[in-house]
Amino acid sequence: MAGIPEEVKGVEQHRIIRSVLVIDDDPRVLAALARSFGVQRRVFTASSSEEAAAVARREKPDLAVVDMRLGHISGIDVVRMLKAEMPSTTFALISGYLTVDTTVAAVHAGADIVVTKPVRGSEILRRAEYGEHDTVPEDVETPTLAEAEAEHIARVMTDCKGNISEAARRLGIYRSSLQRKLRKQTSRS
Repeated sequence: MAGIPEEVKGVEQHRIIRSVLVIDDDPRVLAALARSFGVQRRVFTASSSEEAAAVARREKPDLAVVDMRLGHISGIDVVRMLKAEMPSTTFALISGYLTVDTTVAAVHAGADIVVTKPVRGSEILRRAEYGEHDTVPEDVETPTLAEAEAEHIARVMTDCKGNISEAARRLGIYRSSLQRKLRKQTSRS
């Protein structure tokens, strides 16, 4: 069946991701997520919507990973703006606070992938390259409990603007316990 695309023949080809733009306003999350995409890809980072737009226009990434909360800007607005300029780029919106309404809004804005944090770069890549099909590599790793806890603590600390007492109260733990966890995370980095 010459001339017929593989998708029509019943065998869907996967997409190759060679470059990734990671957009997050938390420097620790930004660095960790950027590292998780590995050395096989060109990885660019941005911590604001303005910086993201400039990098995206210059580099034209295959995949853009956008955090839902970028300071006072919604990641949904960033996806909408960039998708209009770069329709061939795959957009992944990530958030620690997904709801059905935000997921629907993200998809309407142009997000191809919407996932809850914590998430590994390998999981986002799997979804970007293979979609939701069963023909995916088996080497996708699930975040460890420690990684999930660290991501949640980072998000609560951001919400509390670094106030350890308030973050400990929201997490339901003692302030001293939170300080120990933060020291432990810093020593691992």
